[in-house]
Amino acid sequence: MIIDLQKFIRGEQPFWEELEQVLARQERDPYRRMSFDDIQRLHYLYQRASADLAKIDTYATEQATHDYLESLVGRAYGLVYGARQKPVRFAPLRWLWRIFPNAFRRRRAAFALSLSVMLLGSLFGGAAILFDPEAKAILMPFPHLLMDPSERVAQEEDAGEHDRLEGSKSTFSAFLMTHNTRVSILVLALGMTWGIGTVLVLFSNGVMLGAVAADYVRAGESLFLAGWLLPHGVVEIPAILLAGQAGLLLAGALIGVASNKPMADRLRTVGPDVVTLIGGVALMLVWAGVVEAFFSQYHAPIIAYEIKIAFGAAELLLLVLFLRYAGRGGRKIAPARQGKGMQRATADGTNKGLLLPMGGEKGNG
Repeated sequence: MIIDLQKFIRGEQPFWEELEQVLARQERDPYRRMSFDDIQRLHYLYQRASADLAKIDTYATEQATHDYLESLVGRAYGLVYGARQKPVRFAPLRWLWRIFPNAFRRRRAAFALSLSVMLLGSLFGGAAILFDPEAKAILMPFPHLLMDPSERVAQEEDAGEHDRLEGSKSTFSAFLMTHNTRVSILVLALGMTWGIGTVLVLFSNGVMLGAVAADYVRAGESLFLAGWLLPHGVVEIPAILLAGQAGLLLAGALIGVASNKPMADRLRTVGPDVVTLIGGVALMLVWAGVVEAFFSQYHAPIIAYEIKIAFGAAELLLLVLFLRYAGRGGRKIAPARQGKGMQRATADGTNKGLLLPMGGEKGNG
């Protein structure tokens, strides 16, 4: 019971102001991590303000003070009980090093299916050229691919020191990035056709790739082919495959094979990984566009084929290692236990009821 109301307010006001400062500081930076001592102090101030609100509730003459305390306690309640629902700040390096490769590995079955479809297309395209060389006009839509491979190689090598992309490398690179990104987004979006469109685009790209490879190998231009395709192809082709992986994930969620969950739940489950994969594809295609415009288009004697092949092989090795191992060995998030990642506390000090995350503990995310 309060005997002297004004004396009570004067005595408690410093604690209210301190709580207001803590709340204001946390509201300005919702991602700020609170130490264990800060959390304990917040809990104490919250309890004290709650008790003060209950005591002053019967004084109708102090409506302004009552409203102020009610607002303060409400804000503190939101911070205490909503701490675990705060949004996570986007960290680009963490996303690239951990989230992207982990999403790839988690959905590796879809990637294996995407790869299988393109390989089947490549085998079909290669066989078609070997058995019917005249099929080039149908299988290869680009004019420079319709030339005799040996004639094209001779033209490229006879160019000598002439830079045919002089002054337009950046434009050509941007065109490659945007074109390949559009194709990748199409491969993903066609997952909405229950995967039929995704499979067809992957297969058709495989057909063209296999036809080009068979045509140049048959003409004895394997060295040129490897030096031309490897530097950018070892990134560009896997990027298309990852887009296919995302599209097949989307298709699987729509079809709902071996799942009795509602479609909305299935889409929510795969949604984050689909977005992550297509984001990684976009980054890969930026790199592939730069390499193709500034490196792949230059052949011997400007750049020796052996150098280009070694560069492409190094890229492929790094990409495989990245997708296979990046983000592994991270801290596992164990169930919270009292005294480890969470602290129980109540007004009577018996440590039960309220759950507070301990930001000062090592490894708090």
